[in-house]
Amino acid sequence: MRLLETIREHALTHPLAIALDPVVSEPVTWEDLAERVEAMAYDLSTGGQAGQPYVLCLDHGVEASLAELALLEARIPVLSLPAFFTEEQARHARTACGADTAFPSASRPAPSVLPLGTARVTFTSGSTGTPKGVCLSAAHMLSVAASVVEAVGAEHAGRHCALLPPGILLETVAGFFATMLAGGTYVCPPQAEVGLTDPFRPDFAVMANRLAEWKITSLILVPEYLAGLVTVMERTGLPLPELTLVAVGGARVPVDLLERARALGLPVRQGYGLTECASVVSLESGDEDEPGSAGRLLGHMKARIAPDGEILLEGEMFLGTIGELRDPGPLASGDIGRIDEHGRLWVEGRKSALIVTSFGRNISPEWIEAQLVAQPGIAQAMVHGDGVPAPEALLVPSRPDADLAVAVAAVNSSLPAYARLAGWREVAPFTPANGMLTGNGRLRRKQIAATWLADRPCFFAELEAGTFRERLRFLGIPQVRAGLAGTISRRTYIDYLWQAWHHVRHTVPLMQAARARLRDRPDLLAALDEYIAEETGHEEWILADIAAAGGDADAARASEPAPATRAMVDHAYRMIDEGNPAAFFGMVYVLESVSVALAQRGASAVAENLGLPPEAFTYLTSHGALDQDHMAFFAELVNGLERGDDRAAILQMAREMFGLFGAVFASIEMEDGPMEKTRVAA
Repeated sequence: MRLLETIREHALTHPLAIALDPVVSEPVTWEDLAERVEAMAYDLSTGGQAGQPYVLCLDHGVEASLAELALLEARIPVLSLPAFFTEEQARHARTACGADTAFPSASRPAPSVLPLGTARVTFTSGSTGTPKGVCLSAAHMLSVAASVVEAVGAEHAGRHCALLPPGILLETVAGFFATMLAGGTYVCPPQAEVGLTDPFRPDFAVMANRLAEWKITSLILVPEYLAGLVTVMERTGLPLPELTLVAVGGARVPVDLLERARALGLPVRQGYGLTECASVVSLESGDEDEPGSAGRLLGHMKARIAPDGEILLEGEMFLGTIGELRDPGPLASGDIGRIDEHGRLWVEGRKSALIVTSFGRNISPEWIEAQLVAQPGIAQAMVHGDGVPAPEALLVPSRPDADLAVAVAAVNSSLPAYARLAGWREVAPFTPANGMLTGNGRLRRKQIAATWLADRPCFFAELEAGTFRERLRFLGIPQVRAGLAGTISRRTYIDYLWQAWHHVRHTVPLMQAARARLRDRPDLLAALDEYIAEETGHEEWILADIAAAGGDADAARASEPAPATRAMVDHAYRMIDEGNPAAFFGMVYVLESVSVALAQRGASAVAENLGLPPEAFTYLTSHGALDQDHMAFFAELVNGLERGDDRAAILQMAREMFGLFGAVFASIEMEDGPMEKTRVAA
């Protein structure tokens, strides 16, 4: 099967119908799509790139869609890298498969380490937690896409919206390729447009409103996205009547969440899949009357249950991993499950994660975790307790005022006695960046256990956990949310820079004041000397940014700080002068961690929306890059502090600083109405 042939057929039968709708720019018709894919595929196939993988790391949109289709047609392997990969992860992936360029740059052909026929390389944690590159053929992926269309019916090929992060195999195969086969419209807006500036901290209110506005008819979600949409719909009463299909996969979905979703009229179907099977293996039918199963297997797959309960799969499979062909025979999924008398697959947990209590009871932690994250106050949970009388949990709150004790009590009331949680601990979020979460949202249990279940967690981890609620409050401030999304005016950006100048000009004096009181602490003196050398002169960067953004730098220099800014700076001096001067490092933690977020997420969004030159963002971008290195240095520094009074002072200062720094942002007036789109000469 060649996807371009199907696209040509659509172009003949309905040439002017919309194939791609990026929302933020002109849509692409089927006629235009066929011509552009054919031309791009020809250029690629004659460019001497055969066998050499291309790297795709693009946001959703026309460019990414055309690249996917053209590379598939040109038979050039694709290494698709999600944007949330760390630089180390991305470098490992490129090196492993012999790709060192990004689409559409040329590169020298090299001997391929990929199995013959590879069309896509996608990296997964695997059952051991070690990243591996899974190699898939075009025929396999398109066969799965065709099976999805057959299972759900071509009548659902309306307006499918891409929500999962770019590069996620499930969306590519079951969303994009399936929509192309069925002749629907693939709605592919940039992530920021649908509330996903940070895919691991979605703005579900924005997401729900955009889905309604764009008249979306089908979605693929992970359980967290479904829970967020359901909560918004329950709170606001917003309907999504156009939806005819909401497929949910990636992890088990709590039954009560499925019931809440269906009570709102959402046509939710749970599915099951593996990367090695090119995503989807099974999917609920539209008339299931017993929520909780993963549905019946798609036409190209077969399954059976091993004596130990593991799901074994047969049918079309991956070609192998990088440098290695797959073993013949059934694929051991690593998942525990059963097949009922109606042929429905039930997935009940991971084989490797089973807990055996000291009472001899086997417990799948995913079972309890699903109940925990169904509680509104819990964002993430990892259940542990192998070899002890009862399981316990590590919990991440979902909001600043979350009452985790109440949430745990509610879950325990629904569990049998042997599975009830005997204890819990509040921890910092699990993310791909800290190595505790895979790209598709699965827990890296060994890494989490190494951090949080050791005899004594490192202080940096405790600092993150101890300030996470304050960070959530900070991120909830409207000015902060608007800045991270880029939806602020030029005036607001300049006002932010004014206040930044007023507190940044005190950075070095504050460090010098702390140094004067820490003369007997050579470990901290060396760190302060390094910070002072690095931070000197940064306030001048801000004045230059103000001028480049069209503001008055001289007026900023001569102005008085806002009361909130003065309060923050005065508090820092007071804590250094009157308390434990090591508390200053709590301020360092807040300002540096916030600047990383502003640089990574906010600066580019503001620059694009306002049309400002790079010279207007030297402080944010340069300081953000510096602070990423500083955070690693900072973590090593504070992890070496053994004195309890130092740790307590840093933690207290960090909590206070989140509130004080948040007040600085809240004091900045945001203009109403359309954003000012002004081009400033570079």
